[in-house]
Amino acid sequence: MVLACRFAPQAKSDLDEIALFIAADNPARALTFVAELRAHCDVVARQPTVYRLREEYGAGVRVTVHGRYLIFHAVREGSLVIERIIHGARHLEGLKFDRPDSCSVERPDKLLT
Repeated sequence: MVLACRFAPQAKSDLDEIALFIAADNPARALTFVAELRAHCDVVARQPTVYRLREEYGAGVRVTVHGRYLIFHAVREGSLVIERIIHGARHLEGLKFDRPDSCSVERPDKLLT
């Protein structure tokens, strides 16, 4: 069963920041890379529980990797919630996703929202 894929507000912001950073050097690649990240999230929605459980970041939080980016996600209320998309070189100490009410119901279909 494929779950609906929702993006928390911070994950939407992460996508925007990633796109803007890449677009500074290569606007076309920014579009394709963000599309790849979204497609990866769709793959996760097919089997979200096969990814490594990382409860130090919050109850039910799991992580998958796309290139150098970490995609933090959890199943909440029958949907896959993408909590954050963060470059793997970033400092992750103190990162928590314990607010299931912070997720957005809509999927960001545009590059920048």
